[in-house]
Amino acid sequence: MVNGDTADRARSYRKAPERRAQILASAIAVFVERGVGASLRAIGEAIGVSHAALRYYFAHRDELLIEVYRAHEATVREATAHEPSAPEEVSAVAMMERSAERNASIPGLVELYATLTTDALQAEQHPETREFVHARFRRVRADLAERVRAGQASGAVAADIDPDDAAALVAAASDGLQLQWLLDPEAVDVRRSLALLERLLPGPTP
Repeated sequence: MVNGDTADRARSYRKAPERRAQILASAIAVFVERGVGASLRAIGEAIGVSHAALRYYFAHRDELLIEVYRAHEATVREATAHEPSAPEEVSAVAMMERSAERNASIPGLVELYATLTTDALQAEQHPETREFVHARFRRVRADLAERVRAGQASGAVAADIDPDDAAALVAAASDGLQLQWLLDPEAVDVRRSLALLERLLPGPTP
């Protein structure tokens, strides 16, 4: 029986990553359709997983939300791997426009992102979320700044524009516009509004 118990545990350990991936996939599907649940228990009920089972794979709500968003980003990277993405090929604003176009069909995941950024402001309650959002903002700003520098090198973007300031502006415009779109989708066109920034930070010329 001891050997049998050991074999059962080994099979369980092998299945654990698969089950965790299944839960993440289910959570993404539910978030796309309904938005973010208020608690880990509510999320479990929405995706058909018991609270105890959900707690086995995710210690708390923050961990689940972060992992859902990471899984979503990984899916986007895989789906867009064939698209031009180098700084000299795609401007900072164009990258945000692409994101806005994708997000138009997944408002629930835009809500998830808004939830993460709001939670990140409450450092004592959500330290893991704060760390995740802080790191993500730094990564996004660094990528956008590199695109601005590429535009300056090509002569498309004015040399006196600070790339880091421009990157922060583009990220703020994108996030703010998407929040307004969530609240009033008929009144706000994120991509069209972002296109106005192309006058300040134009894309590469053919």
